[in-house]
Amino acid sequence: MNQVRLLPSRLGAQASRLLAPHGVQRFSWCSRSSGPPATFPSSRVGGGSSYMEEMYFAWLENPQSVHKSWDSFFRKASEEASYGLAQPRPPSVVPESRPAASGRTKTSKLVEDHLAVQSLIRAYQIRGHHVAQLDPLGILDADLDSFVPSDLITTIDKLAFYDLQEADLDKEFQLPTTTFIGGSEHTLSLREIIRRLESTYCQHIGLEFMFINDVEQCQWIRQKFETPGVIPSILALLSPSRFEDFLARKWSSEKRFGLEGCEVMIPALKTIIDKSSEMGIENVILGMPHRGRLNVLANVIRKDLEQIFCQFDPKLEAADEGSGDVKYHLGMYHERINRVTNRNITLSLVANPSHLEAVDPVVQGKTKAEQFYRGDAQGKKVMSILVHGDAAFAGQGVVYETFHLSDLPSYTTNGTVHVVVNNQIGFTTDPRMARSSPYPTDVARVVNAPIFHVNADDPEAVIYVCSVAAEWRNTFNKDVVVDLVCYRRRGHNEMDEPMFTQPLMYKQIHRQVPVLKKYADKLIAEGTVTLQEFEEEIAKYDRICEEAYGRSKDKKILHIKHWLDSPWPGFFNVDGEPKSMTCPATGIPEDVLTHIGEVASSVPLEDFKIHTGLSRILRGREDMTRKRTVDWALAEYMAFGSLLKEGIHVRLSGQDVERGTFSHRHHVLHDQEVDRRTCVPMNHLWPDQAPYTVCNSSLSEYGVLGFELGYAMASPNALVLWEAQFGDFHNTAQCIIDQFISTGQAKWVRHNGIVLLLPHGMEGMGPEHSSARPERFLQMSNDDSDAYPAFTQDFEVRQLYDCNWIVILLPFRKPLIIFTPKSLLRHPEAKSSFDLMVSGTSFQRVIPEDGAAVRAPEQVQRLIFCTGKVYYDLVKERSNQGLDEQVAITRLEQISPFPFDLIKQEAEKYPGAELVWCQEEHKNMGYYDYISPRFMTILGRARPIWYVGRDPAAAPATGNRNTHLVSLKKFLDTAFNLQAFDGKTF
Repeated sequence: MNQVRLLPSRLGAQASRLLAPHGVQRFSWCSRSSGPPATFPSSRVGGGSSYMEEMYFAWLENPQSVHKSWDSFFRKASEEASYGLAQPRPPSVVPESRPAASGRTKTSKLVEDHLAVQSLIRAYQIRGHHVAQLDPLGILDADLDSFVPSDLITTIDKLAFYDLQEADLDKEFQLPTTTFIGGSEHTLSLREIIRRLESTYCQHIGLEFMFINDVEQCQWIRQKFETPGVIPSILALLSPSRFEDFLARKWSSEKRFGLEGCEVMIPALKTIIDKSSEMGIENVILGMPHRGRLNVLANVIRKDLEQIFCQFDPKLEAADEGSGDVKYHLGMYHERINRVTNRNITLSLVANPSHLEAVDPVVQGKTKAEQFYRGDAQGKKVMSILVHGDAAFAGQGVVYETFHLSDLPSYTTNGTVHVVVNNQIGFTTDPRMARSSPYPTDVARVVNAPIFHVNADDPEAVIYVCSVAAEWRNTFNKDVVVDLVCYRRRGHNEMDEPMFTQPLMYKQIHRQVPVLKKYADKLIAEGTVTLQEFEEEIAKYDRICEEAYGRSKDKKILHIKHWLDSPWPGFFNVDGEPKSMTCPATGIPEDVLTHIGEVASSVPLEDFKIHTGLSRILRGREDMTRKRTVDWALAEYMAFGSLLKEGIHVRLSGQDVERGTFSHRHHVLHDQEVDRRTCVPMNHLWPDQAPYTVCNSSLSEYGVLGFELGYAMASPNALVLWEAQFGDFHNTAQCIIDQFISTGQAKWVRHNGIVLLLPHGMEGMGPEHSSARPERFLQMSNDDSDAYPAFTQDFEVRQLYDCNWIVILLPFRKPLIIFTPKSLLRHPEAKSSFDLMVSGTSFQRVIPEDGAAVRAPEQVQRLIFCTGKVYYDLVKERSNQGLDEQVAITRLEQISPFPFDLIKQEAEKYPGAELVWCQEEHKNMGYYDYISPRFMTILGRARPIWYVGRDPAAAPATGNRNTHLVSLKKFLDTAFNLQAFDGKTF
């Protein structure tokens, strides 16, 4: 290996300073035979120009000692130095030997000047966005970073920083392959290079992309923005800004969260949709906050204007059950012809609550499901667009969670276009108080998404950026962010006064000419359109709005179902008639149970070596199948497998669900000798079965539960489950539970069959991981504790229909909350016979006593009602105390909606027994506060139900094992002390 010389350089230090902070790959010092990839040498080397000079002097000594790309470059540079770029070049002059000393000095100067220009070009590409003119108000920098690149301020500063002279401005320099500013030209003067770089990177578009580590993607972006003459001209797309003016005139005192200040978002979204349609997209799913939603519904989704306008009528009568929601939260589904491409396109705007960004993962889940059902694995037919506010995009953690799903195999939607409406303000909070990052969009850098900042008062720039963004997504199937730097003409809503907190900003906003007038004046001055043509365009749209307003006055009834974002055509009706309101039997033939059990205890693939511990588990399943019994894990296998046989897709998602938190499930087998070779036996049940998806999620609850909720929205013919690693982990996803799962049908007439599996049980393992907080779900259940029900023939199914969450396999869909076991997964008594699962059987809402007590019910002194794991503690204690005939124990398998009819039957079966509710949870938690008033409603005050369990507490469980056992023994003693409640009043 030849010795490497470290040489001083006037560019070495500054090149390192310029390139090193931006993640540019450094080449290690090595032999002189090493070289960069075969493009313009300095374009790929970030270790400073001293390395380039080292290559140059090595080439002078021996041209064969360097990579051929260096050889080619230095030959060309020597040729230019000898003849001058301004002079005609002779054909292919190649130095045969080392040049003379004077030539060497001249060549060295030329190389250093070229390297300086290279560094200048790269500086624009990396940091030009810092000096771009992005704020339409002209009073703020779009980023909060006080850093201003000193090498990009004035021409004199640039020349001085790169050790260039003013005389160099008119010299021509060869352009590297990492820039496209030359178009078809390969050389430009330094003056023209600077002008074109300024035009590309420092005007109304600011580009952040140089952090992307894929060279092809960086080159693609450079070509799209650096190629001269690419900005189009538009006018008609801006006419929908008149929509906001119309609403302001008609309903000046109504909240509508208008889009004034960022009207260009409408043509921006249209451009993304049009370009995507051109590239083959057939279905676009959108999520957005309330600002601008009515405008999007009207001018992008194309909701009938009269249906929007009638929402402002306070006398409109609701035709649907439930609470409904405010107009700027509603969604919409619409199939139409795209006018630009003349192709069919389906648009769905997902309904959302006021909780900003909560809809993000929901949109992604729905998009993933639509892609799955279409067989669109690459996202070529279905895509998503998410609209964000600047403060929420930076501040809401679910944005980060959603981004981190973007490239996971079972969650990727193959790229999303994110559009940030950057008002440069939160509700009343300045950006410098709302985020620590320079831009609100910096979160997108974690997934290498390019970020295109654009001044929203330049509609031509916006349209072009959005076109490129759509093309990026559909070319690379990766996320991209468009940051519309704009302003909010009014306060947070139309009734809010922003001058209280942002007086200077709003003084400027009040002086600001609206973008429609500003752009129209420009086009009229250029002669692109005439004043008459512009006024005709405005009048045409105003006339459309007025006519729709007139029709809206005829509407007397509001149908929320007309605003449904995920319709299920054909599901609720058969041959035009509503489906029968019955609870179907859920049992399956025994041969099907046996077959599922056999597959669950086998390895369907040949030469697949499993862990020895797993072999023991599979043998256990085989033994249970032979004995016609199931534990929890095998019963789950039976449930999923039987649905797959009927063509119902099953998807199970969550943290560690493939194996199961408690190592009980093992739905994905891993070959112990071949890396990443796996087997999912559930997908080997039948040749024509539905697919089963089981996938470990990222360590996220909010984002992943929202994703699965969205997935379940797409089709009623699927079982979509999310399992928490431990039940109490659902509290970090509480927003999804409160705003979507519990209330979604009431607000938006949206059915959803999402299932939550929440491991729950007091087992002395500490305050965390014990309680899934059932009391919270029961509190949100909408059945009335004081209403005495009418026990009609269809009581069971009618009760399920009226509630806000419960079960599946019904003529409708409701969310289901299941509190799943932990220690019971391996409890020897926690097993069921095939007899309870075969054809003709169905789900038991209440499991009555079936032991000695039932043979002489009149002799029973106490009837204990309970649910969950505590049943096994009670049965064991009853046996130990010899009270099998005196105490009956009844289990509630369905807590809500409350099984009034069956509870009444059980209580009447034991007329002389006092009633006890026993739970292992503390009194202020668990189920007692929910069941107690309902027992009183159905049985009256004459038969009170007494509480037995742990005392009230702040924490859900103790962390001390002994304290846990002492409190357990205490309430079990009370439960079987038959004199415990004598003489007490209710």
